[in-house]
Amino acid sequence: MQKAGLSLACGARAWRSVRKASSGMARQDPLANKVALVTASTDGIGFAIARRLARDGAHVVVSSRKQHNVDRAVAALQGEGLSVTGTVCHVGKAEDRERLVATVSNKDMGTEPGVAEGSQPEPPSLLS
Repeated sequence: MQKAGLSLACGARAWRSVRKASSGMARQDPLANKVALVTASTDGIGFAIARRLARDGAHVVVSSRKQHNVDRAVAALQGEGLSVTGTVCHVGKAEDRERLVATVSNKDMGTEPGVAEGSQPEPPSLLS
């Protein structure tokens, strides 16, 4: 019985921790000064991920193969007061991937995208 009580207590603490993290109670803007790139992010799970990253303080770059999808997603997220830009990108096309990387690189948020502060990143390599 004692083991079951200990197990329940640990589970309850873990659940409170998960609830705090998902509600933003743990830290304010943990991704401030970061740039997040989310491909296929104008609908569904990709859109939800982009929204969450932006709510956590990141500047988010969304992308889709269709301009009207990008425009709609950017308008929706900016309407929530989130920092977001978007670009058309078909990941199967080299020129689209290069434009996407250039869009991310042009976002001067104080740090390199996806790289811890103080480290020296390698330049991104694009698939050809």
